[in-house]
Amino acid sequence: MINDEIKNTVAVILAGGFGTRIKHLLPNIPKPMAEVANKPFIEWIINYLHQQNIDNFILSTGYLGDIIESYFKEQNLKNITVNCYQESEPLGTAGGFINAVNLSNQQPFSWLITNGDSLIFTDLKPLYNLLENKEVDGVILGLSLPDASRYGSLKYDDDYNLISFAEKQQGKGVINAGVYLFKHSVINKFPDKKPLSFEYDVFPKLLNQGCKIKVHITETPFLDIGTPETLIQAENFILNNFKNNNKKYD
Repeated sequence: MINDEIKNTVAVILAGGFGTRIKHLLPNIPKPMAEVANKPFIEWIINYLHQQNIDNFILSTGYLGDIIESYFKEQNLKNITVNCYQESEPLGTAGGFINAVNLSNQQPFSWLITNGDSLIFTDLKPLYNLLENKEVDGVILGLSLPDASRYGSLKYDDDYNLISFAEKQQGKGVINAGVYLFKHSVINKFPDKKPLSFEYDVFPKLLNQGCKIKVHITETPFLDIGTPETLIQAENFILNNFKNNNKKYD
């Protein structure tokens, strides 16, 4: 049974970054358009989310955004709607999201935000289950790693309420997987500034206002193609995990 909330969700994929660390490998295309297993990486993200009953997508673009928009205008993705909204200046992760929301004029029950250069093979239903609670304003996906030293970690209480973002630290930890689920009503509480960051601006302000942000923790496969080393891994990552997960979400 599909929750009505899932049916009434718009996914926003953040695809506006410059991709500085791998720009020399992708000189003429934005990072999310890196070809992986015969498709742009961002199309794999769309396909995976569509397997989980999301069919309405917004791409928040920036650097070389015309290339992304042209590609999806030419594609006939069955039962999937894709709209692109390009920022005219770098707005930050949350700023790009707000820009796309405002230009779309859509007001769904919830917004799912994810990055155009990373993919995590996790079931989204637990996030929606948490958001069904009237007291919960948003959910952040946490990824449990045996070594979280490359990333900042999430701090949360015994009830998995987000407390803060922590700096990089050695050892096991739960990192921010870059996947957020917000009720539409919460967007009015975002800070009004440019550029705007989820980690440094939005979440601290929401927490200061008393908003309840839950942390859902997973250990499922994750890849960020932001470095030359991880970009090389992308094809095997996609082929192995789509093969293993297709039946689960059909």
